Amino acid sequence: MQGRQEVVVITGAGAGLARAVAREFARHGASLGLISRNQARLEAVKSEVEALGGQAVTVSADVANADQVEQAAEFIERQLGPIDIWINGAMTTVFSPLHEMTPDEFKRVNDVTYLGYVHGTMAALKRMRARNHGTIVQIGSALAYRPIPLQTAYCGAKHAIKGMTEGLRCELMNEGSDVHVTIVEMPGLNTPQFDWCKSHLPQRARPVSPVYQPEVGARAVYWAAHQRRRQVYVGISSVLTIWGNKLAPGLMDRFLARTAVSGQQTAESEDPDRPDNLWQTVKGDMGARGRFSRESHDDSYQLWMTTNRAKVGMIAGAAVLAGVALCATRQRRHHRVDRHDDYPLALSRR
Repeated sequence: MQGRQEVVVITGAGAGLARAVAREFARHGASLGLISRNQARLEAVKSEVEALGGQAVTVSADVANADQVEQAAEFIERQLGPIDIWINGAMTTVFSPLHEMTPDEFKRVNDVTYLGYVHGTMAALKRMRARNHGTIVQIGSALAYRPIPLQTAYCGAKHAIKGMTEGLRCELMNEGSDVHVTIVEMPGLNTPQFDWCKSHLPQRARPVSPVYQPEVGARAVYWAAHQRRRQVYVGISSVLTIWGNKLAPGLMDRFLARTAVSGQQTAESEDPDRPDNLWQTVKGDMGARGRFSRESHDDSYQLWMTTNRAKVGMIAGAAVLAGVALCATRQRRHHRVDRHDDYPLALSRR
């Protein structure tokens, strides 16, 4: 990659987290291939990318269609050169109890959110394996480890992505490939999905607290794309959710049954006739952020520690040494006091 800008493909780049990811890579001068269904929105992202110092080509495609994804990859390489990094970020969901969803709705969520990742991964592998170079980044979710009510289709899709990716990783290791694949597990993010994904809920949908701005996730994706980590957790809530489910899954079941249904709805009534993006795009430029900025975190201390492990190790080591030195100092002082107290007793025995 010396002597040229890295070429990065991002699916779902028109809005939300993937749009924030496009901006993050643009700040570092990347050449971007942007894939989404809405061409007008892609042109808006392209303008942002160019203003930040990157360059971009856009392709309108539905990731649920494998042929469209393959054609998009071919076009991007003709325009920009060999793909170095492929980021799967396209998604959709239906906020609904399972019994209120139709089979077609459930299937569509998986066609986009799971099979869209499969199609993107296959298109990337077709090119990267031949060159023995490249990184595939799957934008995952803590919900792959700990599903929640009202998003069964989405949780199932994210769980399937995890299974597919981990199997693929073993295949690449078996053949000695230098192609790397990683998953970045996201927490609740303040993106527009809660205003344009289909919903059967009585109240407007919202992310599970705590909520982070999409730029936090974007920084994690950029970092993961340039490391050799098998997975990256984003936000302390992701860590606690994943490990809590490993240690006490039954307790998590009961806790989420009590809290997660109301916790994913606001007090505002939902409009059952509003447009949604399940089958077609929604008009308008939604941007990267949603309507929850007032409560959203701009940073994550957990992510900082993850991406600065050397510094954290040095700080921890310094703290240990300081503790050892403090204990040694106290012991010496205590020893001197003991010797001073024994001195009059020793004189009296003479």
